Amino acid sequence: MYYIENEYLEVGIDPKGAELVSLYHKEHDLEYMWGADPVFWGKSSPVLFPIVGGLKDNCYTFEGKTYNLPRHGFARDMIFEIEDHWDDGISFLLRSNEDTLKVYPFEFEFRLVYELYANLLSVTYHVTNLGENDVYFSVGGHPAFAVPLEEGLTYRDYYLEFEEEENFKRWPLSSKGLILDESESIFDPALIDDELVEIETKLLPLTKELFHQDALVFKQLNSSTITLKSDKSEHSLRFDFAGFPFLGIWAAKDADFVCIEPWCGIADSVRHSQELTEKEGINILPSGDVFERAWAVKLN
Repeated sequence: MYYIENEYLEVGIDPKGAELVSLYHKEHDLEYMWGADPVFWGKSSPVLFPIVGGLKDNCYTFEGKTYNLPRHGFARDMIFEIEDHWDDGISFLLRSNEDTLKVYPFEFEFRLVYELYANLLSVTYHVTNLGENDVYFSVGGHPAFAVPLEEGLTYRDYYLEFEEEENFKRWPLSSKGLILDESESIFDPALIDDELVEIETKLLPLTKELFHQDALVFKQLNSSTITLKSDKSEHSLRFDFAGFPFLGIWAAKDADFVCIEPWCGIADSVRHSQELTEKEGINILPSGDVFERAWAVKLN
């Protein structure tokens, strides 16, 4: 385990998967991350690379060859190198190797940089194309935050407040984790003047039943920040995911956490051709170029 800290926060990261496992606010004496209880879900913040979500039949085709990858890719199960480590920051590095090339035929460097700025943690993904041809990839986060954040409150005391009003049309997942053809509203339409009207709101109340049919998957939201909060507490967190076109919100069945998942990429659709170059949301990185995206979480 490696730690970074400043006056406000102490953060723990496991080099396996470069996974964020602890996000502790010193003054509040509060741990904001889910404790990875294996009874429900034994992860806290897996890194998603080089795919996000599942592949149709767990495989894809590239240049006439078929390759197999597990859901969310291989990075979350690999040991990252420690490239640099300073008091309030750390850089992890994963390079392509013989094993990765067997399932993902691209030469790359994948960096994760964790940095603290007062009561804010920034997490940056860097993907570098080391090969001569384009790299096709997806990348994303899967951080799980504790709900409730403190004793005496319940899961239903919390809600997600979005920066902008949303219609909350989710893209449902099949039993195999693939994106279905039609979106659907989370909320039943309201009856206004004898007419059914879709609800638009900034607030998404948290209930455990909300996730009994898997993740809420959104495309191209209006918002780029979300706040996890309760009207019964002064403690909250604000999550910034500007630059990520897809978002997942998820919790394991009846578990005391919520994942806020910023994605540059998405699971295959049920009708996908399985050709990697035709995959929805795939990122294309030319030779020698670097792709960079960052999300941040501010603790209050």
